[in-house]
Amino acid sequence: MSSSADAVIALYETHADAWVRVRGRHFIEAAWLDRFIAHLPAGSARVLDVGCGSGEPIARYLIDHGKSLVGIDSAPSLIARCKTLFPEHDWHLGDMRHMALEHRFDGVLAWNSFFHLTPEDQRLMFPIFREHTVSRGVLMFTSGPAAGEAIGSFEGDALYHGSLDAAEYETLLNQHDFDVLAHVVEDPTCGQQTVWLAQRRD
Repeated sequence: MSSSADAVIALYETHADAWVRVRGRHFIEAAWLDRFIAHLPAGSARVLDVGCGSGEPIARYLIDHGKSLVGIDSAPSLIARCKTLFPEHDWHLGDMRHMALEHRFDGVLAWNSFFHLTPEDQRLMFPIFREHTVSRGVLMFTSGPAAGEAIGSFEGDALYHGSLDAAEYETLLNQHDFDVLAHVVEDPTCGQQTVWLAQRRD
C-alpha cells in the first residue's frame, strides 16, 4: 500500500488535465463550505486550502465569498492553474506533510486531499494543522468512513486512500486543541463524503 500512497502526487500531475475536467463537473460541497464559512470572521478571513488542486471549485467558492486564499498542492500543473485563475491569491507548490508557512489562518481546509496520506502520515498532520490555525479558527477535512486503506483508480492508475477510525480522529483533534463541531459519516447529501469540522480552542 505504501508504494501506492507514494504515487499519488505523480498521478495528479500526470492526469492534471483530466482531473480538472472531471472535478469541474461536480460541485456538491456548498453546504459544508457554508458551514465552514459561518465560523470564519466576517470580511476577508484568511483560509489555507491544503491540497488545493486547481482551485476549482472549492477555492473559487471561498474567494467568491470574500475570503483570502492561500493554497498548497504537490502537483506543479495544478498550482500553475491556480496562479493563472486567481493571481491575487497566494499559491505554494509543496507537500502538506512538510508544510511550514509561518502564518496562522482563520480556517484550514483539507478537502479530498488529506485522505490520500497513509494512516501514519495522517497522525503526523494534526500538529501541523494546529500550527497553521489561529485560536478559535476552524479546521475541516474529509476522511474515510472507517480505519483502513483502499485503492481506487483514476484514468486507469491506482489511487490510494487511507483512514483512521473515528475515535482516533477525535482523540487526535482533542490532543491538538480542536473541538469537533460536526462529523458526518458518508453524508448522502455530499456524495457520501465523510466530513469533519472542528474549531481550535483558545
